[in-house]
Amino acid sequence: MNSELEKKMQKSIESLDAKLLNIRAGRANPAMLNGILVSYYGAMSPISSLANITVPEARQLMIKPFDKSALKEMERSINEANLGITPVNNGEVIILTVPELTEERRKDYVKQAKTICEEARVALRNIRQDANNEIKRAEMPEDQEKAELLNVQELVNQYNKVIDDRLKEKENELLSF
Repeated sequence: MNSELEKKMQKSIESLDAKLLNIRAGRANPAMLNGILVSYYGAMSPISSLANITVPEARQLMIKPFDKSALKEMERSINEANLGITPVNNGEVIILTVPELTEERRKDYVKQAKTICEEARVALRNIRQDANNEIKRAEMPEDQEKAELLNVQELVNQYNKVIDDRLKEKENELLSF
């Protein structure tokens, strides 16, 4: 039971990490382009499968397509993604320069990160609730039931600490200049 419970909680943490990656901190990160789909010969494909994405400087992303004919379509998809960054197409590559973040924008990103972390905590509470209900339905001796409920709570506390650590890391990343 505990390994199954831990797998569910680990998935919540992985989801949290993926969502936190999408909050940018004034530094270029290829993960910013995750989720951007490009129409390539009629099929929607992730931009990362159509191009080599590199970080030549701390605040720049360079997208070099494997097929130059897809360059215009990539540029259009990036514009439509509303990243807040205007792509520069020089005919060979697309360059994205991540603007410096203002203090106000950084604080907005911290709020967004806190909201995402709270959603992860809610997910953990739901997992705990399901596990507790399952334990209570299992009809076991009272002391064993209490021990199992305590184990579930300890696991939730452990994963809540992981969420807190992730939030602190993201806050430091966002607020450091």
